Amino acid sequence: MNELALKYGCNPNQKPARVYMESGELPFKVLNGKPGYINLLDALNSWQLVTELKEATGLPAAASFKHVSPAGAAVAVPLSSILEKVYFVEGIELSPIATAYIRARGADRMSSYGDFVALSDECDEQTASFLKREVSDGIIAPSYTDEALAILKEKRKGTYLVLQMDTNYQPAPIEKKQVFGVWFEQQRNDVKITADCLTDIPTKAKEIPEDARRDLLLALITLKYTQSNSVCYAKDGQAIGIGAGQQSRVHCTRLAGNKADNWFLRQCPAVLNLPFREDVKRPDRDNAIDVYVTGEGIDELTKEWPRLFTALPPFLSSEQKSTWLKKMKGVALASDAFFPFGDNIERAAMSGVSYIAQSGGSIRDDNVIETCDKYGITMAMTHIRLFHH
Repeated sequence: MNELALKYGCNPNQKPARVYMESGELPFKVLNGKPGYINLLDALNSWQLVTELKEATGLPAAASFKHVSPAGAAVAVPLSSILEKVYFVEGIELSPIATAYIRARGADRMSSYGDFVALSDECDEQTASFLKREVSDGIIAPSYTDEALAILKEKRKGTYLVLQMDTNYQPAPIEKKQVFGVWFEQQRNDVKITADCLTDIPTKAKEIPEDARRDLLLALITLKYTQSNSVCYAKDGQAIGIGAGQQSRVHCTRLAGNKADNWFLRQCPAVLNLPFREDVKRPDRDNAIDVYVTGEGIDELTKEWPRLFTALPPFLSSEQKSTWLKKMKGVALASDAFFPFGDNIERAAMSGVSYIAQSGGSIRDDNVIETCDKYGITMAMTHIRLFHH
Protein backbone atom coordinates (compact mmCIF):
# COMPACT_ATOMS: atom_id res chain seq x y z
CA MET A 1 0.00 0.00 0.00
CA ASN A 2 1.48 3.39 -0.97
CA GLU A 3 -1.41 5.65 0.07
CA LEU A 4 -3.68 5.98 3.11
CA ALA A 5 -6.68 8.30 3.38
CA LEU A 6 -7.05 10.13 6.71
CA LYS A 7 -10.18 11.42 8.43
CA TYR A 8 -8.84 14.99 8.25
CA GLY A 9 -5.61 16.93 8.66
CA CYS A 10 -4.43 18.79 11.75
CA ASN A 11 -7.98 20.14 12.25
CA PRO A 12 -11.45 18.85 11.23
CA ASN A 13 -11.84 21.61 8.62
CA GLN A 14 -8.69 20.48 6.80
CA LYS A 15 -10.08 17.98 4.27
CA PRO A 16 -9.15 16.01 2.32
CA ALA A 17 -6.08 14.51 3.98
CA ARG A 18 -3.85 11.55 3.18
CA VAL A 19 -0.34 10.15 3.51
CA TYR A 20 1.38 8.57 0.53
CA MET A 21 4.70 7.50 -0.95
CA GLU A 22 5.91 8.89 -4.28
CA SER A 23 7.49 5.50 -4.86
CA GLY A 24 7.38 2.24 -2.96
CA GLU A 25 5.12 1.17 -0.12
CA LEU A 26 4.29 2.96 3.13
CA PRO A 27 6.85 1.83 5.75
CA PHE A 28 4.23 0.88 8.34
CA LYS A 29 1.19 -1.35 8.62
CA VAL A 30 -2.03 -0.44 10.43
CA LEU A 31 -2.83 -3.44 12.65
CA ASN A 32 -5.76 -1.77 14.40
CA GLY A 33 -7.66 1.51 14.41
CA LYS A 34 -7.59 4.38 11.94
CA PRO A 35 -4.63 6.80 11.98
CA GLY A 36 -4.99 10.56 11.99
CA TYR A 37 -2.66 13.17 10.54
CA ILE A 38 -1.11 14.15 13.90
CA ASN A 39 -0.97 10.48 14.97
CA LEU A 40 1.33 9.74 12.06
CA LEU A 41 3.51 12.79 12.65
CA ASP A 42 3.97 11.61 16.23
CA ALA A 43 4.52 8.01 15.16
CA LEU A 44 7.21 8.69 12.57
CA ASN A 45 9.10 11.20 14.72
CA SER A 46 8.95 9.06 17.85
CA TRP A 47 10.02 5.95 15.93
CA GLN A 48 13.19 7.73 14.84
CA LEU A 49 13.85 8.83 18.42
CA VAL A 50 13.60 5.37 20.00
CA THR A 51 15.57 3.76 17.17
CA GLU A 52 18.44 6.19 17.68
CA LEU A 53 18.28 5.82 21.47
CA LYS A 54 18.60 2.04 21.13
CA GLU A 55 21.52 2.43 18.70
CA ALA A 56 23.33 4.93 20.95
CA THR A 57 22.87 3.12 24.27
CA GLY A 58 22.32 -0.53 23.38
CA LEU A 59 19.21 -0.50 25.59
CA PRO A 60 15.51 -0.89 24.69
CA ALA A 61 13.94 2.55 24.38
CA ALA A 62 10.49 4.11 24.57
CA ALA A 63 8.97 7.53 23.97
CA SER A 64 5.73 9.27 24.87
CA PHE A 65 4.82 11.85 22.22
CA LYS A 66 2.29 14.70 22.19
CA HIS A 67 1.83 17.19 19.34
CA VAL A 68 5.06 16.26 17.57
CA SER A 69 7.31 16.63 20.61
CA PRO A 70 8.22 14.09 23.28
CA ALA A 71 6.61 14.35 26.71
CA GLY A 72 9.01 11.65 27.83
CA ALA A 73 11.79 9.40 26.52
CA ALA A 74 13.71 6.66 28.30
CA VAL A 75 15.85 3.56 28.07
CA ALA A 76 15.56 0.35 30.10
CA VAL A 77 17.40 1.27 33.30
CA PRO A 78 15.93 -0.62 36.30
CA LEU A 79 13.67 1.42 38.58
CA SER A 80 14.48 2.22 42.19
CA SER A 81 11.91 1.21 44.82
CA ILE A 82 10.91 4.87 45.12
CA LEU A 83 10.33 5.27 41.38
CA GLU A 84 8.34 2.03 41.36
CA LYS A 85 5.95 3.71 43.79
CA VAL A 86 5.95 7.02 41.90
CA TYR A 87 5.14 5.20 38.65
CA PHE A 88 2.49 2.90 40.20
CA VAL A 89 4.39 -0.36 39.55
CA GLU A 90 5.40 -1.37 43.08
CA GLY A 91 6.64 -4.93 43.47
CA ILE A 92 6.29 -5.81 39.78
CA GLU A 93 9.18 -7.44 37.92
CA LEU A 94 9.34 -5.50 34.66
CA SER A 95 10.60 -6.60 31.26
CA PRO A 96 13.23 -4.29 29.71
CA ILE A 97 10.81 -2.73 27.17
CA ALA A 98 8.13 -2.29 29.86
CA THR A 99 10.73 -0.55 32.04
CA ALA A 100 11.55 1.88 29.23
CA TYR A 101 7.87 2.60 28.63
CA ILE A 102 7.08 3.09 32.35
CA ARG A 103 9.95 5.58 32.61
CA ALA A 104 8.93 7.45 29.45
CA ARG A 105 5.31 7.73 30.56
CA GLY A 106 6.26 8.57 34.15
CA ALA A 107 8.47 11.56 33.38
CA ASP A 108 5.62 14.03 32.93
CA ARG A 109 2.38 12.12 33.32
CA MET A 110 0.14 15.15 32.80
CA SER A 111 1.76 15.95 29.45
CA SER A 112 1.63 12.26 28.49
CA TYR A 113 -2.15 12.12 28.92
CA GLY A 114 -3.48 11.08 25.49
CA ASP A 115 -0.01 10.39 24.09
CA PHE A 116 1.38 8.39 21.20
CA VAL A 117 3.80 5.65 22.25
CA ALA A 118 6.90 4.40 20.43
CA LEU A 119 8.89 1.28 21.33
CA SER A 120 12.25 0.29 19.90
CA ASP A 121 11.62 -3.40 20.61
CA GLU A 122 8.74 -5.84 20.33
CA CYS A 123 5.74 -4.92 22.44
CA ASP A 124 5.22 -7.70 24.99
CA GLU A 125 2.14 -8.65 26.95
CA GLN A 126 3.29 -6.80 30.07
CA THR A 127 3.87 -3.51 28.25
CA ALA A 128 0.51 -3.80 26.51
CA SER A 129 -1.18 -4.43 29.87
CA PHE A 130 0.33 -1.26 31.33
CA LEU A 131 -0.57 0.70 28.23
CA LYS A 132 -4.15 -0.55 28.30
CA ARG A 133 -4.81 1.26 31.58
CA GLU A 134 -3.46 4.61 30.37
CA VAL A 135 -5.20 7.28 28.28
CA SER A 136 -3.30 7.02 24.99
CA ASP A 137 -4.04 7.49 21.28
CA GLY A 138 -1.77 4.90 19.70
CA ILE A 139 1.49 2.99 19.50
CA ILE A 140 4.20 2.18 16.97
CA ALA A 141 6.60 -0.73 17.42
CA PRO A 142 8.57 -3.14 15.23
CA SER A 143 6.39 -6.11 16.28
CA TYR A 144 3.89 -7.37 18.84
CA THR A 145 3.43 -10.68 20.58
CA ASP A 146 0.05 -12.27 19.93
CA GLU A 147 -0.97 -11.62 23.52
CA ALA A 148 0.07 -7.96 23.36
CA LEU A 149 -1.81 -7.35 20.14
CA ALA A 150 -4.97 -8.95 21.53
CA ILE A 151 -4.81 -6.65 24.58
CA LEU A 152 -4.25 -3.51 22.54
CA LYS A 153 -7.07 -4.34 20.13
CA GLU A 154 -9.47 -4.23 23.10
CA LYS A 155 -8.40 -0.71 24.10
CA ARG A 156 -10.70 2.26 23.39
CA LYS A 157 -13.56 -0.06 22.49
CA GLY A 158 -11.49 -1.63 19.76
CA THR A 159 -10.38 1.60 18.07
CA TYR A 160 -6.89 1.97 19.59
CA LEU A 161 -4.34 2.70 16.87
CA VAL A 162 -1.64 0.05 16.50
CA LEU A 163 1.12 0.52 13.91
CA GLN A 164 3.86 -1.91 12.96
CA MET A 165 7.01 -0.28 11.56
CA ASP A 166 9.16 -1.83 8.85
CA THR A 167 12.60 -1.91 10.49
CA ASN A 168 14.31 -2.24 7.11
CA TYR A 169 12.88 1.04 5.82
CA GLN A 170 15.40 3.74 4.93
CA PRO A 171 14.06 7.15 3.84
CA ALA A 172 15.53 9.10 0.94
CA PRO A 173 18.42 11.41 1.91
CA ILE A 174 16.52 14.50 0.74
CA GLU A 175 13.25 15.44 2.46
CA LYS A 176 10.58 17.86 1.24
CA LYS A 177 7.57 19.66 2.65
CA GLN A 178 5.21 22.35 1.48
CA VAL A 179 4.26 25.52 3.37
CA PHE A 180 1.71 27.97 1.90
CA GLY A 181 2.20 26.51 -1.55
CA VAL A 182 5.99 26.78 -1.40
CA TRP A 183 8.15 23.65 -1.48
CA PHE A 184 11.02 23.29 0.99
CA GLU A 185 13.81 20.79 0.42
CA GLN A 186 16.76 19.81 2.62
CA GLN A 187 19.14 17.02 3.54
CA ARG A 188 17.61 14.86 6.27
CA ASN A 189 19.12 15.47 9.70
CA ASP A 190 20.93 12.15 9.81
CA VAL A 191 23.73 13.32 12.13
CA LYS A 192 24.77 10.60 14.57
CA ILE A 193 24.72 11.44 18.28
CA THR A 194 27.53 9.43 19.88
CA ALA A 195 29.99 9.73 22.75
CA ASP A 196 32.37 11.47 20.31
CA CYS A 197 30.11 14.54 20.67
CA LEU A 198 31.17 14.88 24.31
CA THR A 199 34.95 15.12 24.01
CA ASP A 200 35.40 18.93 23.77
CA ILE A 201 35.13 20.00 27.41
CA PRO A 202 36.21 23.62 28.02
CA THR A 203 35.18 23.76 31.72
CA LYS A 204 37.47 23.17 34.69
CA ALA A 205 35.45 20.10 35.62
CA LYS A 206 36.25 17.41 33.04
CA GLU A 207 34.80 14.13 34.27
CA ILE A 208 31.61 12.67 32.79
CA PRO A 209 30.75 9.32 34.42
CA GLU A 210 29.29 6.58 32.23
CA ASP A 211 25.73 7.04 33.49
CA ALA A 212 25.91 10.80 32.91
CA ARG A 213 27.31 10.19 29.41
CA ARG A 214 24.31 7.95 28.70
CA ASP A 215 21.93 10.61 30.01
CA LEU A 216 23.53 13.36 27.90
CA LEU A 217 23.21 11.23 24.77
CA LEU A 218 19.59 10.50 25.66
CA ALA A 219 18.88 14.20 26.16
CA LEU A 220 20.54 15.17 22.86
CA ILE A 221 18.70 12.51 20.86
CA THR A 222 15.43 13.54 22.50
CA LEU A 223 16.06 17.14 21.44
CA LYS A 224 16.70 16.03 17.86
CA TYR A 225 12.96 15.27 17.66
CA THR A 226 11.63 18.10 19.86
CA GLN A 227 10.19 21.31 18.41
CA SER A 228 12.79 24.07 18.83
CA ASN A 229 13.93 25.98 20.79
CA SER A 230 14.30 23.10 23.22
CA VAL A 231 16.15 21.97 26.33
CA CYS A 232 16.08 18.56 28.04
CA TYR A 233 17.00 17.50 31.59
CA ALA A 234 17.77 13.78 32.06
CA LYS A 235 18.64 11.43 34.90
CA ASP A 236 18.77 7.66 35.45
CA GLY A 237 18.20 6.87 31.78
CA GLN A 238 15.17 9.06 31.17
CA ALA A 239 14.16 12.58 30.31
CA ILE A 240 12.79 14.27 33.45
CA GLY A 241 11.99 17.69 31.99
CA ILE A 242 11.56 18.83 28.39
CA GLY A 243 11.07 22.48 27.40
CA ALA A 244 9.90 22.67 23.79
CA GLY A 245 8.94 25.31 21.26
CA GLN A 246 9.95 28.40 23.22
CA GLN A 247 11.24 31.54 21.52
CA SER A 248 13.71 32.24 24.36
CA ARG A 249 16.22 29.60 25.42
CA VAL A 250 16.13 30.62 29.07
CA HIS A 251 12.37 30.07 28.99
CA CYS A 252 13.08 26.54 27.70
CA THR A 253 15.51 26.05 30.57
CA ARG A 254 13.00 27.32 33.12
CA LEU A 255 10.10 25.31 31.74
CA ALA A 256 12.09 22.09 31.57
CA GLY A 257 13.68 22.81 34.95
CA ASN A 258 10.28 23.24 36.57
CA LYS A 259 9.21 19.88 35.14
CA ALA A 260 12.41 18.27 36.45
CA ASP A 261 11.75 19.79 39.88
CA ASN A 262 8.22 18.40 39.88
CA TRP A 263 9.57 14.96 38.92
CA PHE A 264 11.89 15.03 41.93
CA LEU A 265 9.27 16.49 44.28
CA ARG A 266 7.02 13.54 43.47
CA GLN A 267 9.64 11.38 45.17
CA CYS A 268 9.59 13.22 48.51
CA PRO A 269 8.00 11.36 51.46
CA ALA A 270 5.09 13.79 51.80
CA VAL A 271 3.97 13.01 48.23
CA LEU A 272 4.69 9.28 48.41
CA ASN A 273 2.49 9.08 51.51
CA LEU A 274 -0.47 11.11 50.30
CA PRO A 275 -3.57 9.38 51.73
CA PHE A 276 -5.47 8.74 48.49
CA ARG A 277 -8.78 6.94 48.62
CA GLU A 278 -8.54 3.51 46.98
CA ASP A 279 -11.19 4.38 44.39
CA VAL A 280 -9.32 7.43 43.02
CA LYS A 281 -8.23 6.75 39.44
CA ARG A 282 -4.72 7.35 38.13
CA PRO A 283 -5.45 10.54 36.11
CA ASP A 284 -7.11 12.10 39.16
CA ARG A 285 -4.10 11.12 41.27
CA ASP A 286 -1.76 12.66 38.70
CA ASN A 287 -3.73 15.92 38.70
CA ALA A 288 -3.87 16.04 42.50
CA ILE A 289 -0.13 15.32 42.82
CA ASP A 290 0.66 18.05 40.29
CA VAL A 291 -1.39 20.58 42.26
CA TYR A 292 0.17 19.38 45.51
CA VAL A 293 3.78 19.80 44.35
CA THR A 294 3.28 23.02 42.34
CA GLY A 295 0.81 24.74 44.66
CA GLU A 296 -1.20 25.93 41.66
CA GLY A 297 -4.91 25.40 42.36
CA ILE A 298 -4.32 24.41 45.98
CA ASP A 299 -7.55 26.10 47.14
CA GLU A 300 -9.58 23.94 44.79
CA LEU A 301 -7.72 20.82 45.93
CA THR A 302 -8.56 21.71 49.53
CA LYS A 303 -12.26 21.83 48.63
CA GLU A 304 -12.00 18.52 46.76
CA TRP A 305 -10.12 16.59 49.44
CA PRO A 306 -13.01 14.33 50.63
CA ARG A 307 -13.29 12.95 47.07
CA LEU A 308 -9.55 12.31 46.81
CA PHE A 309 -8.10 11.69 50.27
CA THR A 310 -9.02 9.83 53.43
CA ALA A 311 -7.78 12.89 55.34
CA LEU A 312 -6.66 16.39 54.33
CA PRO A 313 -2.86 16.18 53.94
CA PRO A 314 -0.58 18.97 55.18
CA PHE A 315 0.64 21.01 52.23
CA LEU A 316 4.30 21.52 51.38
CA SER A 317 5.78 24.89 52.26
CA SER A 318 8.23 26.69 50.00
CA GLU A 319 10.97 25.95 52.53
CA GLN A 320 10.16 22.23 52.51
CA LYS A 321 10.26 22.14 48.71
CA SER A 322 13.53 24.04 48.60
CA THR A 323 15.13 21.74 51.17
CA TRP A 324 14.09 18.64 49.23
CA LEU A 325 15.18 19.99 45.84
CA LYS A 326 18.67 20.68 47.18
CA LYS A 327 19.08 16.89 47.34
CA MET A 328 18.74 16.56 43.56
CA LYS A 329 22.24 16.04 42.10
CA GLY A 330 23.89 14.53 39.04
CA VAL A 331 21.31 15.74 36.52
CA ALA A 332 22.31 15.96 32.84
CA LEU A 333 21.15 18.84 30.65
CA ALA A 334 21.29 19.24 26.88
CA SER A 335 20.32 22.11 24.60
CA ASP A 336 19.49 21.94 20.88
CA ALA A 337 21.70 25.00 20.24
CA PHE A 338 24.12 27.22 22.15
CA PHE A 339 23.34 28.91 25.44
CA PRO A 340 23.61 32.65 24.74
CA PHE A 341 23.93 33.72 28.39
CA GLY A 342 25.00 32.33 31.75
CA ASP A 343 21.47 32.78 33.11
CA ASN A 344 20.58 29.39 31.62
CA ILE A 345 23.34 27.78 33.69
CA GLU A 346 22.19 29.61 36.83
CA ARG A 347 18.70 28.13 36.37
CA ALA A 348 20.07 24.68 35.53
CA ALA A 349 22.15 24.65 38.72
CA MET A 350 18.96 25.18 40.74
CA SER A 351 17.74 21.78 39.50
CA GLY A 352 20.84 19.78 40.37
CA VAL A 353 22.50 19.87 36.95
CA SER A 354 26.08 18.56 37.05
CA TYR A 355 26.64 17.82 33.34
CA ILE A 356 25.76 19.83 30.23
CA ALA A 357 25.98 19.23 26.49
CA GLN A 358 25.38 22.13 24.09
CA SER A 359 26.58 23.12 20.66
CA GLY A 360 28.71 26.12 21.68
CA GLY A 361 29.43 28.98 19.33
CA SER A 362 27.90 31.91 21.22
CA ILE A 363 29.83 35.17 21.42
CA ARG A 364 29.29 34.76 25.19
CA ASP A 365 30.71 31.23 25.45
CA ASP A 366 33.27 32.55 27.95
CA ASN A 367 30.47 33.75 30.24
CA VAL A 368 28.66 30.42 29.98
CA ILE A 369 31.87 28.49 30.75
CA GLU A 370 32.62 30.80 33.68
CA THR A 371 29.15 30.21 35.11
CA CYS A 372 29.60 26.44 34.78
CA ASP A 373 32.92 26.72 36.63
CA LYS A 374 31.15 28.69 39.36
CA TYR A 375 28.97 25.63 40.09
CA GLY A 376 31.50 22.91 39.27
CA ILE A 377 29.50 21.80 36.22
CA THR A 378 31.14 19.75 33.47
CA MET A 379 30.12 21.07 30.06
CA ALA A 380 30.79 19.55 26.64
CA MET A 381 30.59 21.54 23.40
CA THR A 382 29.07 19.21 20.80
CA HIS A 383 29.40 21.57 17.80
CA ILE A 384 26.11 20.08 16.55
CA ARG A 385 22.90 22.11 16.29
CA LEU A 386 19.68 20.14 16.61
CA PHE A 387 16.90 22.48 15.52
CA HIS A 388 13.71 20.64 14.59
CA HIS A 389 10.66 22.19 12.92
